[in-house]
Amino acid sequence: MTTSKETRIGFIGGGNMARSLVGGLLQSGHTAAAIRISDPSPEALARLSELGDVEVGDDNGQVVATSDLLVLAVKPQAMRAVLEPLAPSLAQHRPLLVSIAAGLTTTALRHWAGALPLVRCMPNTPALVGAGMSVLYATADVDELGRERAETVLNTAGAVRWVEDEDLLDAVTAVSGSGPAYFFHLMEAMIAAGVGQGLDSTTSRELVLQTALGAARMALDSGVDPGKLREQVTSPGGTTAAALAVFTEGDLLGLTDRAVAAAAARSVALARELEQNDD
Repeated sequence: MTTSKETRIGFIGGGNMARSLVGGLLQSGHTAAAIRISDPSPEALARLSELGDVEVGDDNGQVVATSDLLVLAVKPQAMRAVLEPLAPSLAQHRPLLVSIAAGLTTTALRHWAGALPLVRCMPNTPALVGAGMSVLYATADVDELGRERAETVLNTAGAVRWVEDEDLLDAVTAVSGSGPAYFFHLMEAMIAAGVGQGLDSTTSRELVLQTALGAARMALDSGVDPGKLREQVTSPGGTTAAALAVFTEGDLLGLTDRAVAAAAARSVALARELEQNDD
């Protein structure tokens, strides 16, 4: 089931992620007139207007009053200042809130906005090119229609998965939220290694990026576990085995585990810092 085209979707904040979601909604057939965005930046609103005949402006209250689903797309540090003045209007109109602000818990958001149905989302930057991974958590008062509406909005930017334990969003942040940077770092290292073996930088870059794309597509399309795929492309005593032996010697698995654990711990700490700033 998909969200009705009559569902009125509002965005507070018109940055890159909001623009990606709006573009995805329009491409999926959502009615432009049923989308309204508020942002204080005229430049951001101008870029949003280029996507289609959506309603744009700088009046957050008007967006609240005309939305069935409200995407909170402002920076975490600015969220309290945005939500607290809107609390009376939010209580009156009661839209479903969907927060894409990293690190802000449902407890903090509802403290500022009121006890509204709320979906907290952890997207990642590939959502900007329609290839994102978004993980959603809903408060207990979000009904099935609310879940469907939230999922439909985020589906326009890539894949969607739900978790039933909000604490798991710290692990999600560590794996998929920060994850693109890990792959970019490996790409960077492989490009440099290729240049070190005599390739020019343009050729090495193309080889690495296309190989990364192809490997991800194989893993997604085949449904085969990545470990099994690795075994299938590794001949005993061959070139791939020689490279993997170096990775094993350097404890790649252990290093990755420690890196993800560090990111998860930092996610917890950042959430605490944001909530302490509310005191």
